[in-house]
Amino acid sequence: MEHYFSKNSSTKDEIKLIEYYIVDRTFKFYTNNGVFSKSKIDFGSMVLIQTVIDDVKNFKDSDIEILDVGCGYGPIGISLATYLESSKVTMVDVNDRALELCKKNTEANNVSDRTTVFMSDTFDNVEKNYDVVVTNPPIRAGKDVVHSIYEGAYEHLNKDGIIYVVIQKKQGAKSSQEKLEKLFGNCEVIKKKDGYQILRSIKEN
Repeated sequence: MEHYFSKNSSTKDEIKLIEYYIVDRTFKFYTNNGVFSKSKIDFGSMVLIQTVIDDVKNFKDSDIEILDVGCGYGPIGISLATYLESSKVTMVDVNDRALELCKKNTEANNVSDRTTVFMSDTFDNVEKNYDVVVTNPPIRAGKDVVHSIYEGAYEHLNKDGIIYVVIQKKQGAKSSQEKLEKLFGNCEVIKKKDGYQILRSIKEN
């Protein structure tokens, strides 16, 4: 069965342009069949975006490198690149159609000069380390895939680097918290909203 976390999509193209008001600006995103949350930015991503924008400023210098794992058509990474103006954001996904849209959306929102987009099945093609990793993990891909993202984040974060995860309480928040606690030695729920939780772990060593 084809999923948004499949590499190739055979569904018919139906490109749409949606506009979203995020924090205090209007963003434009091209979407298509076969990508995650094609009709609107999902609620979890919106909570993640707003939380990370506020929280990163308390922890990191402005000149940081961010990795968005499972970026889809790009709402999380593009929003962070817009608001954290001296950051550089890399976005990866396994879905070819999503990556094509993401590249188009970096241009539509004027952040293509500070963003990089490439294909990677979780961390398979990721080589460098980052200061921040953000992810709205593909829950339907299964716990093993979700936990592999956390493991990859630990390997690819700099010292004092931070991972932010958005997850629904009913879709494995407790399991994710336990996995992150085991990997990082810490995990804090820094935001709860309408059944969604934002988890934060810091790589202290």
